[in-house]
Amino acid sequence: MMTAFIAGASTTLAFAPYSIWAFYPAAMLFVLWQSRKLTPKENFFHWLSFGFGCFAFGISWVHVSIDTFGGLPLFVSMTLMGLLALYLALYPALAGYLTAKLSQHPRFKHWHCYFQYLGLFPALWVITEWMRGWVLTGFPWLWAGYSQTQGPLSELASIVGALGLSYIIALFCGSIALVMKKRFMSAIIISAVLLASTIAAPMISDITPRNETVKVALVQGNIAQSMKWEPDALWPTLLKYMDLSRPNFDADIVIWPEAAVPAPESMVGDFLRNTDKVANMNDSAIITGIISLQKNDFYNSLIVLGNANKAVQPMGDYQGNGTNDYKKHHLLPIGEFVPFESLLRPLAPFFNLPMSSFARGNFQQQNLNTMGYQIAPALCYEIVFPEQLRANTHADTDLLLTVSNDAWFGDSIGPLQHMEIAQMRSIELGRPLVRATNNGVTAVVDVHGRITHQIPQFKEGVLVADVALYDGETWFKHLGQTPLLILCWLLLLVGIAIQVSIWKQSKTD
Repeated sequence: MMTAFIAGASTTLAFAPYSIWAFYPAAMLFVLWQSRKLTPKENFFHWLSFGFGCFAFGISWVHVSIDTFGGLPLFVSMTLMGLLALYLALYPALAGYLTAKLSQHPRFKHWHCYFQYLGLFPALWVITEWMRGWVLTGFPWLWAGYSQTQGPLSELASIVGALGLSYIIALFCGSIALVMKKRFMSAIIISAVLLASTIAAPMISDITPRNETVKVALVQGNIAQSMKWEPDALWPTLLKYMDLSRPNFDADIVIWPEAAVPAPESMVGDFLRNTDKVANMNDSAIITGIISLQKNDFYNSLIVLGNANKAVQPMGDYQGNGTNDYKKHHLLPIGEFVPFESLLRPLAPFFNLPMSSFARGNFQQQNLNTMGYQIAPALCYEIVFPEQLRANTHADTDLLLTVSNDAWFGDSIGPLQHMEIAQMRSIELGRPLVRATNNGVTAVVDVHGRITHQIPQFKEGVLVADVALYDGETWFKHLGQTPLLILCWLLLLVGIAIQVSIWKQSKTD
């Protein structure tokens, strides 16, 4: 099990900031090959070790926020981190166990390898990754497919999405395992199909350049997390964002990060109305993160100040009444809402973080209308949920926008992984993406998932860029994850049906 743990730990190198994409399929293949002679129970613990290594190292950045801002002793924070990694490891463990369980009967001896490695294993890997993305609100971080964001299979995400890339990686590893069993033909066929598909993906794409650009200014305030929610820091924070923005009002759209205005709308109404007028006078618009209050509920929101429908308007559009805004739907457990609140809040300061009592916005909302451009937003953690952003992107959507405050995670690898996930959304949906953060990574991403503009982390500054716009819709936008999930569930049902048939036959014998 130690070798499986080491293999899992090595997968961290497949993701940002290292992005050595080959590590993930190599580690998966190694553990898959090791598991070939293990019982189902042994397979469970074998893949549990792999998963624990993967998450203990791959999401070690979570401990930064627990330790720094949670107010817990080191032993307790490390224990919580270990329990989280162990919970997430249950999903690959389940995939490994069921793969072995559904293909262990001796009646399989002539063809079970093919179904085990090319049918069950890829299907179960995808099903368990998908489950990890929604059980207990979901944590779809470190899907195998994200290792390909800068890898050779990245273009296929426009057809099958990140989860589809996970399937492809598992299928490829299964085919190589068959080669190691001296069954060569399947690997040759699968490799040829992958190569042809990767080459063909850009050719069959409906995404075409519009020969139009929009000028954006992404403001990175670099406000210390320890000061962000202090009452005395409110006005210095607001003035800093205005000072950084003022020389850049020649941009069409100025974007401030998540909760750049760290107060409810009603508390800063005069500031917002004045900012609205300033943007309007400069024929520009500002999108900012803010806390909105409507019907006694607080929301983590984005609002538009200045010009919404066109560049030149007689007055700004900001009304402060919940129009032309976006309310975050997928809230972060503990950080934005506390499960079992009455039980957990009294236990430790960790459960009383600022912004931890938000209401939930609708799953589908209107795009932000900014200078006549349609912008599909995802607030911070929401960018890791591909189906949510897909549901909020339309044929007339011009840009994808994500804003965040990753100051919670210091100089760890977490913000860089977060950026990498955002890059995948651009490939899937065929739209450029702009990302504004408090202290990095603030960047612009093209429709191929490549970062075209970026400013350094942990420094205040403004990233100004002309972003090329595109028309058309990707295959993934049309189809989403549904066809892949139907295929995987059907393969699992076939495996179950075969085992039931064999069991019944053995009873009659």
